Amino acid sequence: MATSFLPGLVFILGITNIVYLALVSLSCRCMLNYHLSKKLWASPFYQKFYSYHCWYWRIFFVSVLLHATLALIVYGIPF
Repeated sequence: MATSFLPGLVFILGITNIVYLALVSLSCRCMLNYHLSKKLWASPFYQKFYSYHCWYWRIFFVSVLLHATLALIVYGIPF
């Protein structure tokens, strides 16, 4: 039932999960220590990067849901 492109799509979504998890973590003010975040907040680049924080979360959640659903379709439940 699984077509040949689905395993590749599962892999790409897995990589997307890793990338967006890193973006969420790096743009989260809670994850950084005070001294580093104080310096970063002074940077216009980080302020622009932080302005997309909510979008990183949304894309991450969609990617995780698609990845999990397609993995179950392609590989099934292993139990």
